[in-house]
Amino acid sequence: MNTIARGNAAEAAVLQAFAGAGIGVLIPFGGGLPFDLGAVMPGGAVLRVQVKCGRVRNCGVMFNTASTDHGRGRLDYRGRADVLAVYVESISRVFVVPVDDCPAYTCFLRLDPPRNNQRRGVRFAEDYAFERWLEVYRSPRQAA
Repeated sequence: MNTIARGNAAEAAVLQAFAGAGIGVLIPFGGGLPFDLGAVMPGGAVLRVQVKCGRVRNCGVMFNTASTDHGRGRLDYRGRADVLAVYVESISRVFVVPVDDCPAYTCFLRLDPPRNNQRRGVRFAEDYAFERWLEVYRSPRQAA
């Protein structure tokens, strides 16, 4: 599968996850925006969602957190998207990571706990699981 097909499959999986959870999804017209989808959240706010393909490497999920503009080089998504929705085909999972939680170019979400039990500075994949993210947005405190 080439990169375009992989990206399309990731967008379809994220779209299905959001729509299946009852979240309205907007698809931008054309290709000039720095995000792939708009998620209509409870209360009407639209969340800009950039979809990424993740891959399992070294007990975790790795994905790119920047786009490449062939005139300006790598550009991160700060101020251009709100969250990165990461689809990992090999484990059939979607993770939602706020752009502000991401390093500039590549992010690593740990699937297994470190052998030395370190917690500080570690991004655990389960903390960003789609299901957990959905719970936060559906909590009564968030709706108020």
